[in-house]
Amino acid sequence: MGQQGILVLVILLLLFGAKKLPELARGLGQAIREFSKAKNDIHDEIMRDPPIEETKQIPPQNIAQAQPAANTEPVSERKETAA
Repeated sequence: MGQQGILVLVILLLLFGAKKLPELARGLGQAIREFSKAKNDIHDEIMRDPPIEETKQIPPQNIAQAQPAANTEPVSERKETAA
C-alpha cells in the first residue's frame, strides 16, 4: 500500500471516525457480494439453453376427433375390390 492508500485511510478516518469504519467496510462487503451474485445470475441466465417450445396439447376427450383413424381414406378414393 503506497502513500495514496494511506492518505485515503487517513481521510476516511477523519470523515467517519474509528467506530464507523468497520460498519462501512461491512456494508461495502455486502454490496460487493450482492453485485457479484446478481452478475452471476444474469450470466447464467444468458448462457442457459433456450427453453423448448411446448407443443399444443390436445385434451384427452378431443384426441379421437383431432387424429384420424389409421388406414382411413375418403370414400371417393377407396379402391373397390372384387370379392
